[in-house]
Amino acid sequence: MNKQGLIKIQLKDRVLEVEKGTTIEELLKTHGIEQPTPIVAAMVDNKLQELTHTLEEDSKVDFVDLSFKDGIRIYARGLTFLFIRACRELFPECRVTIEHSMSKGLYCEVHGNFTLTPSKVKSVDQRMREIVEQDEPFERKVVSMEEAREIFGKMGFHDKLEILEYRPEETMRLYTCGWMTDYLYGYMVPSTGYLKTFELMFYLPGVIIRYPTLDSNGEIPEFVDSPKLYNVFREAEKWGRMLNVENAAQLNRTIKEGRAGDLIRVCEAQLENQIARIAEEIHNHTDNIKLVLIAGPSSSGKTTFAQRLRVQLMVHGLDPIPISMDDYFHNREDIPVDENGERDLESIDIIDIELFNEQITSMIQGEEVELPRYNFQTGQREYRGDKVKLGSDQLIIVEGIHALNEKLTAMVPQSNKYKIYISALTQLNLDNHNRIPTTDTRLIRRMIRDHRDRGASIEDTLNMWRNVRRGEEKNIFPFQEQADVMVNTALLYELAVLKPYILPLLEEFNEDNPYYTEVNRLRSFIKYFVELKPDDIPNNSILREFIGGSCF
Repeated sequence: MNKQGLIKIQLKDRVLEVEKGTTIEELLKTHGIEQPTPIVAAMVDNKLQELTHTLEEDSKVDFVDLSFKDGIRIYARGLTFLFIRACRELFPECRVTIEHSMSKGLYCEVHGNFTLTPSKVKSVDQRMREIVEQDEPFERKVVSMEEAREIFGKMGFHDKLEILEYRPEETMRLYTCGWMTDYLYGYMVPSTGYLKTFELMFYLPGVIIRYPTLDSNGEIPEFVDSPKLYNVFREAEKWGRMLNVENAAQLNRTIKEGRAGDLIRVCEAQLENQIARIAEEIHNHTDNIKLVLIAGPSSSGKTTFAQRLRVQLMVHGLDPIPISMDDYFHNREDIPVDENGERDLESIDIIDIELFNEQITSMIQGEEVELPRYNFQTGQREYRGDKVKLGSDQLIIVEGIHALNEKLTAMVPQSNKYKIYISALTQLNLDNHNRIPTTDTRLIRRMIRDHRDRGASIEDTLNMWRNVRRGEEKNIFPFQEQADVMVNTALLYELAVLKPYILPLLEEFNEDNPYYTEVNRLRSFIKYFVELKPDDIPNNSILREFIGGSCF
């Protein structure tokens, strides 16, 4: 501090002197600070803070807009609050559930003694825009658990009353906007006036809240329908309802009442039934199907799924030949570089597509081929005499991130291919208003596996996760609807099992670490789950791929 009452604020391009106690929002307005997309929060000395945060000492400040994951989360959280409030005002006795991500938005449902229609959705949209125009503040307050129970009871948020039983802290941070008070997991924008860019889209039987994404420059991206993915989520929702495990509190109750063993066995049997049905369908069309392609994002359990499918195909008298896409990588010196001069290891162009198609089509026609083996130490393809010839009872299984990209198998007729997309599509949420993103479950799986199998730290995994996610958006998700079948490998019980594996690793972080905000977010929500020992998990479970003990 260089003057009485003044503090220095270090920005990326300059240093400002402001009065002690200035809020970040005041700083933005006073100095006319803007970024290409709306600023919704800030990193103050590496810690995420709301714009209402007061600056009390010399600090380094980086602004968070809609080009940051945390910025998108905060923006979506504000819209979620706005949507719930507008629905409750128009349909006072309704129950709003925030279900899952959908076509770069949030799919939600509104339950009550009425049917949601396009005209009703239009009314909600109009009411939300009225509240945005009024620029009403989001007021934060910290309350005791007793006060929180009283507030949630008055609001009719009975699902939140259940999850409070498992909250380790003695207080919680609530937000009030107008008449409504709610708990939405994380920080909020200062007021409704920040939430100008959104649209509601009726999607039977619910609605999709659409808003800017990381790569859309503050605009709402073009809508791309994903009906197959939606149906998988719907099935997961029905499955959770049937087992009475729709949220974290219900899972915790199942564990505490000693019913977790049955839940594990039922979940595993249900997934095995799906794999068996896929194997039967392939068997029924073996005159045509010669190539089975399995794709999915990181930590979906592709390796275990492929092995379990292989076993089920063997039950039908088939003898699958597994082929690794990695063995068709170009020699290291031939791998193309991107616009930054770096080799993009997530790109399909790393694969020698011409060779892959040449060998696959030859095998399908009954010719013998010598398969390559990629030496990752030398960065060269090698041939070691591994010759194969497809018999009448055989087919080829290929698993990899590019498996559904038609470019990979362009020379193979559609009738000869069977495409499978798998992903851990988490349907279990904390409560009706706080969902658990599918990406978080996959990230936790990967952190545990990387640490166990590769000795990687949480920081190591997070360092490469951004590139993994970028590769998924570019190379996997655009092709998922081309699959013949989609399979959800998320298990209702898994977060309770993963908790004792991941929590000690997350606890090692302090506020100085650049990934502290992300780690703290994961640490906060995983604490809501009661721990479940893995004793009843079979050794062929998808989960064993990550926690260890897999028979594969």
